[in-house]
Amino acid sequence: MRQAIKSTLLAALLASSFMVNAAQEPLDKVVAVVDNSIILESELDRAIVAAKQQLTQRNQSIPPDNLLRSEVLRQVILKRAQLERVKRLGVTIDEASLNAAVAEIAKQEGASSLADFQAKLDARTPGNYAALRRQISDDLSVNRLRQQQVSSRIKVSDQDIDNFLNSPQGKSSLNSEVHVAHLRVALPENASATQVQNAENVANKLRTDLQASNDVDAVVKRNQSASYPVEGADMGWRNTEEMPDELVAKVNALDLNQVTLPIRAADGFHVLKLLERRGNEARTIVQQFKVRHILLRPSEVLSPSDAEQQINQLYKRAGTENFADLASTFSSDPGSASNGGDLGWVSPGMMVPQFEEVMRKTPVGQISKPFQTQYGWHILKVEDTRQQDVTEQTRRSKARQVLAERQFDQELDNWMREVRAESFVEIKDGTPVN
Repeated sequence: MRQAIKSTLLAALLASSFMVNAAQEPLDKVVAVVDNSIILESELDRAIVAAKQQLTQRNQSIPPDNLLRSEVLRQVILKRAQLERVKRLGVTIDEASLNAAVAEIAKQEGASSLADFQAKLDARTPGNYAALRRQISDDLSVNRLRQQQVSSRIKVSDQDIDNFLNSPQGKSSLNSEVHVAHLRVALPENASATQVQNAENVANKLRTDLQASNDVDAVVKRNQSASYPVEGADMGWRNTEEMPDELVAKVNALDLNQVTLPIRAADGFHVLKLLERRGNEARTIVQQFKVRHILLRPSEVLSPSDAEQQINQLYKRAGTENFADLASTFSSDPGSASNGGDLGWVSPGMMVPQFEEVMRKTPVGQISKPFQTQYGWHILKVEDTRQQDVTEQTRRSKARQVLAERQFDQELDNWMREVRAESFVEIKDGTPVN
């Protein structure tokens, strides 16, 4: 039973970090110690209330109080352990990213500006806005830490790709046309946090119904409401090259007749079911960039500020010294450092967006100014460009993406287990926690 409610409770805890009353609580009972921080009873009580609200909204039964308290405390401890690791590794969120996340929440709440949003929150209880920013910063930092730590654990070899491409499933999943059923739960432009949550609940119900039926019209009719309009259609055959990359990755990871989890977009929540696949012999011609880079990845011995300072120093040295020699000596990227930072020919979509944007704007023969991605601080040098038929490389890249996506959830679970096992945890109130 604990496993059945695990994902729901985690979602509830994340949701509660936004619009709950974030006012400072008077000192109260300590229920647990996690490394160098404490968990107060008031914090646990708020998380339990949020979990009950989530379960009710999703029409799921609420477990007995002792089981619910144990599971929620376990999740709170796990998140606190991750935050302690964030502090230890010096993972930070830049002000622009934090402001963008807060602005999105403000937009959902119907505020005209961040200043208006701050005034509304602080009018309820002084300090609410500052507390909300801290909570959002914590969530973004944890997500960045997960990406850094888990992505580095995912290993997809050339042999793995060959085996996948030669398997019936691989041949099927990488064909470039798909037949999908598509459902959408619409949201207004300035949807509130409550509206967003309710729409996601509807989307989860659509997913359940679509798993059992291909009759899109019947599923839409069963779940239609004035508050949360549902649209749906059999989309027929679609070329994956015409679909957004994030949707292609989700659909390619599906077996036939499987359904995606609700996908959040600006216009609501989308749910897709893969009905069929078939091949398409179109060739793929792209502009490629021959690139070298130097990465400084923050760690327990290299703080983010030190990494930034060192990359700036290397940028100055790269103007007069051999870039490849600097990369071999200083780069934290094990995959390219031994080759002088050489990444080979890079095609669109192979790198994270920040890296790709800088790469495209850097003239041939020039070195970029230092920039930051989720992996650390970089400088790069574009050595050449070309137009290239990358049909085969695209197939292999898609295969790598599918295989990596399959590994991510398992590796994330393994990593979180390790974080919990390596953390000092002392339960003060006797609540059993596994």
